[in-house]
Amino acid sequence: MIGKFLIERRSWIMLFILLQLLLVFIAYIDPNISMGSISYYVFLSSTIFVLFLSVRFVKETKFYQSLTTWINEFDESELQAPASPFEKIVYHNLSEQAEHLKQLESQNRTSLEQEKNELLSWIHEVKTPLTAMQLIIDRIEDNALKTDLNYEWLRVHLLLDQQLHKKRMSFIENDLYIEKTELEPIIYQEIRTLKSWCIHKKIGFDINLEVENVLTDGKWLAFIIRQILSNAVKYSENSDIEISSEQSNNQTILIIQDHGRGIDAKDMPRIFEKGFTSTATHQDNSATGMGLYLTKQISESLQINIQVKSELGEGTAIKLIFPKRNDFVAITET
Repeated sequence: MIGKFLIERRSWIMLFILLQLLLVFIAYIDPNISMGSISYYVFLSSTIFVLFLSVRFVKETKFYQSLTTWINEFDESELQAPASPFEKIVYHNLSEQAEHLKQLESQNRTSLEQEKNELLSWIHEVKTPLTAMQLIIDRIEDNALKTDLNYEWLRVHLLLDQQLHKKRMSFIENDLYIEKTELEPIIYQEIRTLKSWCIHKKIGFDINLEVENVLTDGKWLAFIIRQILSNAVKYSENSDIEISSEQSNNQTILIIQDHGRGIDAKDMPRIFEKGFTSTATHQDNSATGMGLYLTKQISESLQINIQVKSELGEGTAIKLIFPKRNDFVAITET
């Protein structure tokens, strides 16, 4: 701040220095003027000028220093009261801009909340005709046509479910209910959801759960497993998906291993990025790049660590490592 203050006042400082040099020059060319007296005057005036700058620095920078720490959502009460006319102009303009931005923020919040509620309502309404479509598809006798329709129906169902949880994520902390949750019912339910797709792609499941219970939110865990399984089925063919659980270092680990396409090594650092699909099959229009992103976001709220190991052409193994002990445990014990 001192450097900026001196730069701001550099024209005044240069003027003072030039005036002092002018006096010294006049004393030098005029023998009637004592050089000693002029030197004494220059010394005193320079000292007074430095003291003057110091006082002005303290007084004039208070307002601007308060601007550098003004971070509390445009609250003008945090600003130093303006002292000079120019500071009052700045303060007045900032106050008007802050008020305008707060109004825009309020309008945008209201608009976004309304849009979110409308979308959630729309998703729930669409589920009704989807259920009716499923009943109609079940009555179709042409197995090939029935399989194709079931596949397309499942895609729509999963995309709607993804959007529903995406919108709910903004208030996930208020929606969590941590309890002792059985893994087997959740896993089997998600497999049943993907049954028609798995039959079409000749995919089976090998399930071996050494640990059957975890402490988590069952609904959000189901969504995580759903995203992982749907990816495993999507990128696999004529193979089994292995699901197992184990205990290691007092932590429960759920492992989902497929033997499908796998992930390119150069894509691994980006698989959890929002909207990222793949550089290997970038022409895949069915990929949204949201599944693993949402999975990562939700797992962080559940304090579940996700580890991914994959080799291109060999398959992918995803580990869900549940926490040893966290705030959720304390909540359930009180």
